[in-house]
Amino acid sequence: MKTEWLSVDKNVDDLHTYPQIIQAANLLKANEVVAFPTETVYGLGGNAKEDEAVEKIYAAKGRPSDNPLIIHISKLEQLTEFVEEIPEKAAILMEKFWPGPLTIIFKKKEGVLSDKATAGLSTIAVRMPEHPIALAIIQAAGLPIAAPSANRSGRPSPTTATHVWEDLNERIPAIVDGGPTGIGVESTVLDCTMEIPQILRPGGVTMEELVSVIGEVKIDPALSNEEMAPKSPGMKYTHYAPNAPLYLVEGSRERIQGLIDEKRQEGFRVGVLTTEENRSFYDGDVVKVCGQRAHLESIASSLYDTLRSFNQAQVDIIFSEMFPNEGVGQAIMNRLLKAAGHKVI
Repeated sequence: MKTEWLSVDKNVDDLHTYPQIIQAANLLKANEVVAFPTETVYGLGGNAKEDEAVEKIYAAKGRPSDNPLIIHISKLEQLTEFVEEIPEKAAILMEKFWPGPLTIIFKKKEGVLSDKATAGLSTIAVRMPEHPIALAIIQAAGLPIAAPSANRSGRPSPTTATHVWEDLNERIPAIVDGGPTGIGVESTVLDCTMEIPQILRPGGVTMEELVSVIGEVKIDPALSNEEMAPKSPGMKYTHYAPNAPLYLVEGSRERIQGLIDEKRQEGFRVGVLTTEENRSFYDGDVVKVCGQRAHLESIASSLYDTLRSFNQAQVDIIFSEMFPNEGVGQAIMNRLLKAAGHKVI
């Protein structure tokens, strides 16, 4: 299959008439799949109503079909078509954070969307992306769009069209290039079917922000216990991993450097994941900077790109610093732990 590269300037005044947007929407209406940018990562979209389209998403990604997908919409009116009810707290959150990087889990209406999109669950995960190109494509298609991240399953999520090309070239009909994404980690997933909403995946909207709007919020215990199966889309299996084994290291820079020295003496080519503040401290074969510790948003924005860059560097092992588990740091540490397979030294 030839993959077409469709470049779109997100600043164009009328995206809805842009030829590449129409082309992408027509592919979706024909039950094909299309990669497109959102404000978090690039998504791989397909018609959420049709098994044929959803099966193509799973096939392109190599994703297990028992892993539910997030449904993307462009207007609130679409919700009533496939959601049983909108709880009061969900409505408040939608008012505050939609469009944006918050996915809300609702009870679903049966028989409207493909059961394959929800992996047969009685609930459905929905978000309205903030990226103008994503919104324009969804609106032009006139469909709810199932869209996980546009990468091969298990690899770091894509934050540029080039990342998508590396993983899915000749596996999908088209990639819409709208430039680098902004936030860099996926949306927060919040289950609003419970009396006290529960975070199933930390992401672009922080726990602190949620609490400030609706009060008490719980965290899925599976996020801190790798033996429990998480309930969120995209969190059931190992994700985000570079080719080389990744280890998170607790403690000082000196401790990390000691591990680097030890492995280099054994003949390994060692990579280090660090920040601007500590760049000059480490003596490793490949030292990669993923942002500033003083600005965790910068780390989130470049995390996946940095993890992918270790593949080109051909290292044998990677040691990473750890980060504060608060604010967007909660999402950063969640992704790093998944990428490392929970290997912490």
